[in-house]
Order: sequence, then C-alpha cells, then structure tokens
Amino acid sequence: MSTPSSEHSSSSDARRHSQGRKFEQLAARFYKQNGFDILERNWHAGHKELDLIVQKDDLIVFVEVKSTYSRKFGHPAERVDNRKIRNLTDAARQYLIARNIERADLRFDLVTFVDGKLEHYPDAFPAE
Repeated sequence: MSTPSSEHSSSSDARRHSQGRKFEQLAARFYKQNGFDILERNWHAGHKELDLIVQKDDLIVFVEVKSTYSRKFGHPAERVDNRKIRNLTDAARQYLIARNIERADLRFDLVTFVDGKLEHYPDAFPAE
C-alpha cells in the first residue's frame, strides 16, 4: 500500500527542516570560529525569518543558510532571488528597529552547503 502524498510530504518536510537546522548550526560554528558572537538563530518577523544574526565588533551580519545534496535543481545560492532578498532585508530592518540598533555596520552573507561542504559568500547582496 502506498503512502498518501500528504503523509509523505510532511515526513519529507520534517526531514528537510531537520537538515536545515543542522546546517544552520554548522554555519553558526563557522562564524564563532571566526570571532563572531551569535546574536540570534531563526529570528522571525511575521512570516519572514533570518537564519542567523551574528556580530563582530560594530559589524552585524544577517546570514541566510541554504543547502542541497544534489545539484539536480541547481546551486542553493540560486534559490536566493530578488523576492527572498527583499524579505531578508525587510526582516533585518525590523530586527534593527526591535533591538533599537541605530548605528552599526551591516552586511548580508550567504552560506551554502553543497554535498555537506560549506561555501561562504560574505556581502552576498546589498540591502534593498
């Protein structure tokens, strides 16, 4: 007997969510090893989420983490489109307001994992 698609989908979603959290933890470790403090993990502004927010001195970095085990659907960086960038920059703006941060250097990084290997793209895109 085959599994209904809704059940298959939810177990697939749970597995993808678990893998995503694992890669976010690895990205956080990468930043800590490079002298950053982890300010937030999975910070939400409504339906928008910032995977990691890290800081080193006066620099605050908003980090998007993407992963894949197959290039069948392209490189994970390709999933960060203009809409995603707008959502990330809007969430970052809301974070700065919520935390009353008025003066800081800001940067948006992308960390991808392809076949488990970390790729770091500092200053991956400008704030919109």
